[in-house]
Amino acid sequence: MTIRSNRDHGQHYRPRMFCLKKLQELVVGMQDPKNGVKGSEQKLNITVIPHVMTGQDIASWIANFFKMDADEALAMGTMMVAFGYIYPLQNHRKLVLKADDSFYRFQTPYFWPVQKWLAEDIDYAIYLAKRNIRKKGILEPYEQEHYNNFNKWLNHKWDFIVLQAQEQYRAGKERKKADRVVFDCQERAYWIVNRPPPRTHSAMDHGLSRLIDPNSEEVTGDFVKYITTFKNHDPFLSPCLPSNPWQTDDSTYWDINTRSVEIPTKMRVERWSFSFFELLNDPRGRADFKVFLKKEFSGENLAFWEAAEEMKWGAADSMKEKAETTFKTFLAPGAPRWINIDGRTMGLTVKGLEHPHRYVLDAAQTHIFMLMKKDTFYRYLKSPVYKDMQKKAINPEPHNFSEAQLEQNARNRKPGIDPIIIWQQEQEEKAKAAAAAMPVDVKQMMSKLDRKK
Repeated sequence: MTIRSNRDHGQHYRPRMFCLKKLQELVVGMQDPKNGVKGSEQKLNITVIPHVMTGQDIASWIANFFKMDADEALAMGTMMVAFGYIYPLQNHRKLVLKADDSFYRFQTPYFWPVQKWLAEDIDYAIYLAKRNIRKKGILEPYEQEHYNNFNKWLNHKWDFIVLQAQEQYRAGKERKKADRVVFDCQERAYWIVNRPPPRTHSAMDHGLSRLIDPNSEEVTGDFVKYITTFKNHDPFLSPCLPSNPWQTDDSTYWDINTRSVEIPTKMRVERWSFSFFELLNDPRGRADFKVFLKKEFSGENLAFWEAAEEMKWGAADSMKEKAETTFKTFLAPGAPRWINIDGRTMGLTVKGLEHPHRYVLDAAQTHIFMLMKKDTFYRYLKSPVYKDMQKKAINPEPHNFSEAQLEQNARNRKPGIDPIIIWQQEQEEKAKAAAAAMPVDVKQMMSKLDRKK
């Protein structure tokens, strides 16, 4: 096995590492001379292998240690085999624990997943070349396919790969036969885990790489802060007030939390203060924010942000018309609701509107969002508009329905308004408001802007 100095291949930035460390602690305990799984010498073909355990012994130890039934113990043992902490001596291709007399051994810590070795193609090619030498050209079909592909893809390094394989093969021949068999089994088990045969699930599949470490103190602190902030707003941690409509057949909870309710609940108003995103994400909160902006005569920024959202999520056939309307209203020289953004962002946005697409306003929208977040949002939280809404907001008392009332609620159950119908109604209102807008020639406006420069 070629030793690498670069040992971190993204595993460190995965929450699964916590699970692997727990398994490592369990494996260390299982190898304890006094209280661990008892191993013995067993003959494999004609070679005596030390420290061999049976699947039945491993499953029994796990069941006794965790006080669980046989099926759960077998499932945990299979997980340990799948992650490569225990490997089978007889059937290498099936990474499962059998509760019988099948032989197993503990994997050497060098090959444990917590070591974070990068299973590179060159290492695998060296292993296959060494195995090809030892087996005199007879490999498993999937191994032969990998070997042939590596011969093509790594042709410029093939001499190095073959020399490494030959050197490792010669070093292995100098070991005692029992040690040689054990190491061959360990190395093969490692590659079965990291490069499994076709149509075989790999426990080492870990998805996309992370850019940050989820186990770091900074990330953990942010996570705890988020949980603390939203704890009372999580329906799994706090009850729905006044009652859960799915359990009581009472629609009061839905009625007082509609998108355009006149007076929202205190919890809903409180959530607006958590972040600017929470405020804009709630249609009722956004409406209240508009009232504040109207009093400050600065509603053009939010109007532009909403126009960008409509363009991003609207129909494709209306893209050109919305782009022209947005340019005429917010970006053209002398526009009635002209927004103040830097020249570079304005230039990129105006140029992109010549060939409009869904995300052509992203740069300008992000700029406006950050302006409102850093200044306007905090002024809104201190304003009489938000404080008055806090005073008017309702705090519903919890319902205490009897069994008879619950049965009556079930009989009086009525269907709710489908969200699609609500969305269609909102779109119709927006269409009526924008019916007076006339399309404008973007290229003509661009030429006027150039002439003024």
